Amino acid sequence: MAESSARQGILSLAIKEKHALYTAYMPFVENGGLFIPTNREYKMGQEVFMLLNLMEETERLPIAGKVIWITPSGAQGYRTAGVGVQFSDQDGGMARNKIETYLAGSLESERSTHTM
Repeated sequence: MAESSARQGILSLAIKEKHALYTAYMPFVENGGLFIPTNREYKMGQEVFMLLNLMEETERLPIAGKVIWITPSGAQGYRTAGVGVQFSDQDGGMARNKIETYLAGSLESERSTHTM
């Protein structure tokens, strides 16, 4: 049982388009965060580990974090089911800086995202 819960804590995500990154990114969260579409069950505060593949980069970013947002399956407004993960400060803001560099100029947009 412990093995499956350990495996469940690893989220692999590839974001290849700026629009998809914009809708997943959570700039309002300390250290930054991402919304990850998933039907798996997670609990608030659960520690998770992400392997993030951004745009055309070949190397995946390893990011530790915790679940701070949950959109359950069947949520009203046809919202995508998934979890919001707050980045830990272990990487010194590297993941946040890299994402915000890709999104330069878009963060002030009024377009809706998966979370807000």
